[in-house]
Amino acid sequence: MYKIFIKRVLDFCISLILLLFISPLFLFLIVFLVITNNGKPFFVQKRPGKKERIFSILKFKTMNDKKDSEGNLLPDKDRITRVGTFIRKTSLDEIPQLINVIKGEMSLIGPRPLIIEYLPIYNEIQKKRHDTKPGITGWAQVNGRNSITWKKKFEYDVWYVENMSFLLDVKILGLTFKKVIQKKDVNLSEEQTSEYFNGSN
Repeated sequence: MYKIFIKRVLDFCISLILLLFISPLFLFLIVFLVITNNGKPFFVQKRPGKKERIFSILKFKTMNDKKDSEGNLLPDKDRITRVGTFIRKTSLDEIPQLINVIKGEMSLIGPRPLIIEYLPIYNEIQKKRHDTKPGITGWAQVNGRNSITWKKKFEYDVWYVENMSFLLDVKILGLTFKKVIQKKDVNLSEEQTSEYFNGSN
């Protein structure tokens, strides 16, 4: 019952209440980032969701679009702005994903949605992470996030899918808030800190 119905109801209600509660901050950040990012407050990227269905994830934009002499984007570490660094350290860049949750594309708790390029190289066990909706935070995020190996991340993701429960979600939410307050393991995005997954690492 929890997995099929209650989790979705809680996701929708909590996300809507949170978004309404922080709407002044949300609107302020949009205006501020429009000014600092040349009219582009959001980072939008295609990601695989439940059953590998593709959706557009929303984040606040924390990097500029500077390119090298050949027209290629510079490495992430060279494009993150000062404002972007602060937004990531405080995890404010994740706020727009509440919209993804309200739309039913994501959950508050679940495996983080990774890039589409990884889909063809997952093994059968790793693919189980797509048996549920991706989350804003998850079991891997509260157990090391970017400081653990890909192998360990996938183990945590699959374990969560197989052991999902209300009490586990409450525990993950509590640990997430604790880490955000402590600014621990939340300061940089997966894309910037993790090495590229090649199927063997």
